Amino acid sequence: MYIIDGHAHIFPEKIAAKATAGISEFYDTEMDNQVASCDNLIKNGQQAGISKYLVHSVATTPKQVQSINNFLSEECKKRPEFIGFAALHPDFEDIEDEVERCIELGLKGVKLHPDIQKFLLDEDKALRIYRAIEGRLPLLIHMGDFRYQYSKPARLARVLDMFPRLDCIGAHFGGWSETEEAIKHLKSRRCWVDTSSTYGFIKNLDYMKHLISEFGADRVVFGTDFPMWRADYELEWLLKCGLSEEELELILHKNIENILASYEHGKRLV
Repeated sequence: MYIIDGHAHIFPEKIAAKATAGISEFYDTEMDNQVASCDNLIKNGQQAGISKYLVHSVATTPKQVQSINNFLSEECKKRPEFIGFAALHPDFEDIEDEVERCIELGLKGVKLHPDIQKFLLDEDKALRIYRAIEGRLPLLIHMGDFRYQYSKPARLARVLDMFPRLDCIGAHFGGWSETEEAIKHLKSRRCWVDTSSTYGFIKNLDYMKHLISEFGADRVVFGTDFPMWRADYELEWLLKCGLSEEELELILHKNIENILASYEHGKRLV
């Protein structure tokens, strides 16, 4: 079984422990995994038979953007199993230039986290990012935290209406704590969702089956949210959902492969 982990955080070795602790504190939860280093990600993924990893990191300030993207590019060059998604920040001054640079660095998409970066995903300054990447790079975006207004599914729906050629994956089934809102606002939109940090919070296999059924297996991407959860556990929950072999292949690798294959050198092919 070929598997791509479509949602994994990595950090440089010297800050990985601190960054991992920060993730745990942000979600106020005990995490299954160890420090979010590159080596630990691969070690963890090998236990579940994962072959490739979509890796990213969040720029909490504009000044972190370029150093994070340099780090991601370097790690992807060293590790062929890594697919890098760039960091951007809506307060970064030269977004268009950085998008060009990220394409040259070989990064394959962009990851945003409105709740940590503290911006409304549909506010004017965020639109600069979508405008710069529409038709050039796909977007993975953290979604739906009940504690904040930043990443509400209705906001993403508005963005998708404004940018019809923006290929977007709404993480955590479009809203890790607001999945019914995600179904309401995103089910009819042209976007994908990922499985990351879903079962770990809902603890309900039947509801996970419901989410897959609502969005359709052709719009779901497997992800672990490393270092939040163990890859073998996340895979186990998915395999318990009673999906067909065809549905599993879509979720475990074909959907993300198709998204990535739609782009070449920073240009959408279709």
